[in-house]
Amino acid sequence: MKAVGLAWYSLYTRTWLGYLFYRQQLRRARNRYPKGHSRTQPRLFNAHLCPPGVKVLPIPVLSDNYSYLIIDTQARLAVVVDPSDPQAVQASIEKEGVDLVAILCTHKHWDHSGGNRDLSRRHQDCRVYGSPQDSIPYLTHPLCHQDVVSVGRLQIRALATPGHTQGHLVYLLDGEPYKGPSCLFSGDLLFLSGCGRTFEGTAETMLSSLDTVLGLGDDTLLWPGHEYAEENLGFAGVVEPENLARERKMQWVQRQRMERKSTCPSTLGEERSYNPFLRTHCLVLQEALGPGPGPTGDDSYSRAELLEKLRRLKDLHKSK
Repeated sequence: MKAVGLAWYSLYTRTWLGYLFYRQQLRRARNRYPKGHSRTQPRLFNAHLCPPGVKVLPIPVLSDNYSYLIIDTQARLAVVVDPSDPQAVQASIEKEGVDLVAILCTHKHWDHSGGNRDLSRRHQDCRVYGSPQDSIPYLTHPLCHQDVVSVGRLQIRALATPGHTQGHLVYLLDGEPYKGPSCLFSGDLLFLSGCGRTFEGTAETMLSSLDTVLGLGDDTLLWPGHEYAEENLGFAGVVEPENLARERKMQWVQRQRMERKSTCPSTLGEERSYNPFLRTHCLVLQEALGPGPGPTGDDSYSRAELLEKLRRLKDLHKSK
């Protein structure tokens, strides 16, 4: 990270200047997108069963963020992931008629944690979960790798995925209790066809975190922290122009975005087929960008180097 960027990042994450900047961004986004930046649809799993299933409600916040309300429809209990805009989250809570009992923070950045204070004060019994390594605002319940948060029939496992920040967590909702797919709430680790920047770690660290989610099932639904799909797929086409899975997904995403519809969720199976940051083991990328596995067969370093190069190219692509 360049010196100017590092200085700004330190101010953003370690001082109240970051919070003031977040508040300014929040006001601007509310004025520009009074109904949210995207049109979203709740995903209801097995509502026909008795007891009923689980609902995941994406909430569009700021200019491209998503918060997620996860509801046990039988107990009428809810948790929220990354409540950036407490006003938008509270409106969804009231509309759904549920009790908010937990906030799950993936990481400390204000665009993911800025609503913790207001919501935890409004809902007196609401617990705030996150990593103790990440200075989560108003944290009450620290989590470690593989810890499970239980709310009604919701079983949500925290997975440590450092790199974007030192204490970044993703949250895996177990699908077994409601006979549906598992859901991964990935914060700024993994996006549709992309991944987050490595602010507090190395390429090796980020690669290890991405490999953590690569170990999950193909049918796992991916609920990312941002609406970056069209831009990310455009970059994926630069590094892997003949990938037909990417082309098909891009066509679908462009149709969605023309109507301002959300592009989440995707599945991890889909992501394996076109997300370049999950494909550092693939020969086509290794040949295009290099280097490939070494003579010992241990390709961990070369994959990390490839990931780092992808990140640099992605940042240049975005700036054009």
